[in-house]
Amino acid sequence: ELPRSSALCFPQGLGFWVDRTPVHEAAQQGQTLQLQRLIENGACVNLVTVDSITPLHEASLRGQTQCVKLLLAAGAQVDARNIDGSTPLCDACASGSIECVKLLLAHGAKVNPPLYTASPLHEACMSGSSECVRLLIDVGANLEAHDCHFGTPLHVACAREHLDCVKVLLKAGANVNAAKLHETALHHAAKVKNVDLIEMLIEFGGNIYARDNRGKKPSDYTWSSSPPAKCFEYYEKTPLSLAQHCRVSLRRVMGVRGLDKISKLNIPPRLIHYLSYD
Repeated sequence: ELPRSSALCFPQGLGFWVDRTPVHEAAQQGQTLQLQRLIENGACVNLVTVDSITPLHEASLRGQTQCVKLLLAAGAQVDARNIDGSTPLCDACASGSIECVKLLLAHGAKVNPPLYTASPLHEACMSGSSECVRLLIDVGANLEAHDCHFGTPLHVACAREHLDCVKVLLKAGANVNAAKLHETALHHAAKVKNVDLIEMLIEFGGNIYARDNRGKKPSDYTWSSSPPAKCFEYYEKTPLSLAQHCRVSLRRVMGVRGLDKISKLNIPPRLIHYLSYD
């Protein structure tokens, strides 16, 4: 165990390897004036703790917008990674702080950092911030980013029952049938017994017959005669209409970005509306 006075050079050039510093404390607690004084007195904003957490991580995770602004202005490394591989943008998304997310993106934070763990979009879906999800997608977030534990952002949003996030992802063109160990978002919806979620996924082309690694369909995770079971039974007896299949196919091909492009063409507004999901 390192003594409190230790300060070892960190190999990635982020600063020094130390215990938590006054800068970390001020950033975490939103003590703007204290943080400003520390910076003016020459405190390093890129010092990292033994678990590689920078003051910018602390401020981002707590949604301390003014502290994030001060740290970035003082040269904080915007894409620093902690021991879990998360960047400050991941932490800002986890906090659901749209202002922190905007600040970090404006200072060049990578929306798709090469991580071995959850992406910023995953974190936004976990926190349930549909505003963050929408912003990340607008700046190019990968809808199909895959985490070995969580699957895609859609898997995360469904497992947490964040319907607004699910709708944003689906309208942007997320693959409704993406699989994690053969488990789809519809399996998650069945497990949490959320009828609204089940209906939304099926309306966007969710495969009610998909089988997971245990050979089970989504409906196999419902109780007989329960609302979710009746919902699956209805869709088994009443498949999607041709019009619905066309809408699903068009949305899958174009997504939100595609719709933005065709909106500049002479496409009837009625067709654009047809592609939407209310």
